[in-house]
Formats: sequence, C-alpha cells, structure tokens
Amino acid sequence: MSSSGAPLADTDDAWKVFDSTTAFTGGVVSMRVDEVAMPGSLVAKRDVLVHPGSVGILVLDDSEDTPKVLMLRQYRHPIQRRLWEFPAGLLDENESALAAAKRELEEETHLQARDWRVLLDAYTSPGISDEAVRIYLARDVRPSDGDRRAAVHEEADMELRWVPLPDVVSGVLGGRLHNPLVVMGSLALQNVLTTDGTGSLRPATAPWRDRPA
Repeated sequence: MSSSGAPLADTDDAWKVFDSTTAFTGGVVSMRVDEVAMPGSLVAKRDVLVHPGSVGILVLDDSEDTPKVLMLRQYRHPIQRRLWEFPAGLLDENESALAAAKRELEEETHLQARDWRVLLDAYTSPGISDEAVRIYLARDVRPSDGDRRAAVHEEADMELRWVPLPDVVSGVLGGRLHNPLVVMGSLALQNVLTTDGTGSLRPATAPWRDRPA
C-alpha cells in the first residue's frame, strides 16, 4: 500500500515529443530518437529501442514435494555467455500472447501444457526500450503430438533440464543466474507457492494493456 492507502500502480503519462526520427531498422527491432519536452522548459533527446514484445513460459512440475521448473541453456551472442533461461520468444505480428507462448513452448521443448495462467507482466528495460514481456505459468505438461520441429541456430545447441525451484531461486540470489525472466519469474513463483497458491493467478486470457502497439 502507498501512504494514501491505495495499492501502488503505474500510471499513463506522455510528455510532448517535438520530433521523432527512426535512426535504424533491423530484422526484429528499430531504434527511434525522440526530442522530448522535459521539466523546466528543457528538451532532451531519448533513444527508444522499438520491440515487438515477448513471452516467457515458466513450466512447473508440482507433482512432488519439491516443485521443479524447466530450464533451457542457450547461447546469447550480445553478452557472449550461455544463460539458463525459461522457454521464451518474440510475438509474431497479430499473434495473441497466449498463442505465442504455446507456440514457443512447443517449438523449444516439444511440450504442450493443459493449465495456463499469467504469472506476471513487466518491461524488460523501460529506460531505453518499450519491450513488454508476459510470463506465463504452464502446468500439467505432456509431449506434443507429431514430430519435433528441427531446431536451428542457437536453438540447435540448447540443453534442457528440470531444476528444483529452490535451486533456481538460490542461483538468482547468489548471482549465478542472470536472465531477467528467470529472475522475475522464479521469485514471483516462490512467493505465489508460499502465499495464495497458483489459483490466485490471473487467467491466461487476462488483458495485457502494456503490450507494444
């Protein structure tokens, strides 16, 4: 609660933009430079990385006393490291977030889930990018029907592993795991499991107003 008694909530605001230029257009993202009105009658340039949005899937096996989550180990070229991550991917144009999550889970793990809920929504780096991510909690998984899709590029070299949730959380707090979806998702799930339970989460089709236009 805030000092006023109302729950904290982010709010809409849009400062005046005097000029906007697209400085770069790539295969996935573009870079926009805005001239933005600042307090005190000042104007400042702000770089904006325009992103299509993404989804992450925290796959939970809670059939035993210690819950386990599905982790992927993937090479990330910008930082030249292999990171342990959750299944995740970009939103295709005009694709719903839930459809994207189901597609990414099937493509990366050849699994399907019967139970989907929204774990959390976040911006990955709002100081420079409009990338919004929705992380789903997926439970009751089974192998997908048919043949597995042939993996290419970084996905052709991924390792999959079921990991106890406490080990993931300790890896985050110990500075050994760095993927932001893993950091946010594992801590959120631990809180959910020790408080109100997964039944308290939003349904998979809950509105997502923060998705980039």
